[in-house]
Amino acid sequence: MVLIEQADVWLFKFLNLHLVHPAADDLMVFLTKVNLSGHIILLAALFMITRRGKSAFLVIVLAFFAVGIADIVASGILKPLVQRIRPCFVLDHVRLLVSQPRSYSFASSHAANTAALATVIWIFFHRGGMVEKLFTIIMILYALAISWSRVYVGVHYPGDVIAGMMIGVCSAMLIYLLYSWVLKNIIQPWMMCRENLV
Repeated sequence: MVLIEQADVWLFKFLNLHLVHPAADDLMVFLTKVNLSGHIILLAALFMITRRGKSAFLVIVLAFFAVGIADIVASGILKPLVQRIRPCFVLDHVRLLVSQPRSYSFASSHAANTAALATVIWIFFHRGGMVEKLFTIIMILYALAISWSRVYVGVHYPGDVIAGMMIGVCSAMLIYLLYSWVLKNIIQPWMMCRENLV
């Protein structure tokens, strides 16, 4: 466990201090602040509605639940349980580009939430036409960029981000499996029964 933490610290220092460029600073701050880049999620919702009509609302609801579960696991359970201090508070010479968050570091809720959203979009849109496939790729890249930005701005270790992404993917898959089970075992039998009565 100590070796893993040491590797995580080494990787954080490499990414935060060396794999950076002043020209990318503003972009990373933009990505990492929800109040700045959050409108991208609204644009994604509008795109889904435009492409899928009323059925897009189901995807949006499932994404909402997936993000909710991811956020609860990352912020509500793991952060108080693990209580890992953010790198900006314990390491010297951190390149900190945003105000220091007072919450714990593990796991990254930004990474968890955006990974959950991207996974739900992938489930429903990756088999679509070229435009929908492109949309899926853009949302996956957006989730990866958000995750990268958390290390870049100095508030998360890479391990926090990787764990957050895994939480997000698992949350989305769980919600989709629950939805599939309800559809197969409750909704479809009820609809068939209703049709037989008619």
